[in-house]
Amino acid sequence: MKILWLSHIFPYPPKGGVLQRTYNLIKHVSKFHDIHLLSVDHNVEYPIDVKKGIFELNKFCYKVTVINVSINKKIIAFKSLFSLKPYTCQWLYFDRMKNLIINLTGLDKFDCIHFDSIDMAEYIREIKSTPKVLNHHNIESQMMFRRSLKEKNLYRKLYFFIESLKLRYYENKICSMFNYNITVSELDKRRLLKICPEINIEVIPNGVDVDYFKPSQKGFDPQTLVFAGGMNWYPNRDAVIFFCREIWPILKKNWPNVKVIIIGHDPPRSILSIAKKDSNFIVTGFVDDVRPYLEKAHVYICPIRDGGGTKLKILDAMSMAKPIVAHPVSIEGIEAEPEKHLLLARTPHEFVYQIDRLFNDIKLCNYLSKNCRELVLKKYDFSKIGQKLAYLYNKVGN
Repeated sequence: MKILWLSHIFPYPPKGGVLQRTYNLIKHVSKFHDIHLLSVDHNVEYPIDVKKGIFELNKFCYKVTVINVSINKKIIAFKSLFSLKPYTCQWLYFDRMKNLIINLTGLDKFDCIHFDSIDMAEYIREIKSTPKVLNHHNIESQMMFRRSLKEKNLYRKLYFFIESLKLRYYENKICSMFNYNITVSELDKRRLLKICPEINIEVIPNGVDVDYFKPSQKGFDPQTLVFAGGMNWYPNRDAVIFFCREIWPILKKNWPNVKVIIIGHDPPRSILSIAKKDSNFIVTGFVDDVRPYLEKAHVYICPIRDGGGTKLKILDAMSMAKPIVAHPVSIEGIEAEPEKHLLLARTPHEFVYQIDRLFNDIKLCNYLSKNCRELVLKKYDFSKIGQKLAYLYNKVGN
């Protein structure tokens, strides 16, 4: 089949979150179908080499088209205050993309069009009879509502709440226009069905490249923690601030030689200031390859308390057989059992208690490591997930 894949972000390099999911799905779906990738390239978190990215993606796609745009998100967010449409469906809608989609679908007969995010869903109005699927990395209205509950600033709280209502209304209308909707977990499927009860939904979970993220035989540094995640994404930023303000001081009292490595671009000043004073509190910024840092870690921590979807960072750590201590929100949508695949904690004292257990019990570490790697191989291998998506296109196209 010929698939037109509309992406709201240029999926290269595949470093974290959405980029990993999109890149790996394209890679494995291309074994079964021909993909034309049409992607937006906008202000991203770190510089990218688009030419190199096109070269790499052309290994899987028969054609890659990239539109470069400059976007002022603050202006669009302000304008959305005076619109019934949510910010999500406006920030990437522009005439150049609309006209290109009209021309492409007029010149080339596609068997299915994949909208890789609800951010691109508005372009469905330019598509006539071609079958269409919409991928949901998160359920945006639910995620925005959760953010409104946690926000302390009254004006921002009200903005997020209003956006969540507009998003819920938009999801109810737009999702029914697609032949199939895709969610990353059964939990997100249930959330979306509450909003749109009549739609067709298939779960295509987030996954991991199990050959890239694999257990190391080098051993680890005792009493070393690691967290990885770009900190311009508010759940990651909240997580590291929560850790350094509330967990780290207690942990240091119990384990004076404990070390933590915080990986990710745009770290907040508050954690950079701690790193200047404490040589065991290491902030790397963005790194091209997180695996050496994960290899060294005794324990992977994930104190994420907000957001939606499923966390690929958790799957990466599980694939590398790392013992994990995570907030329950961090593992939403992942079929991991507490005390079998990882340990859960909500409060600072619970995090310290669970980390204490792992530092003191190598048998527990080995038990969790073995089980989480087996779970990833069974349910979260991207090669199997890509095959499942390829079969969905067959169902939609027929």
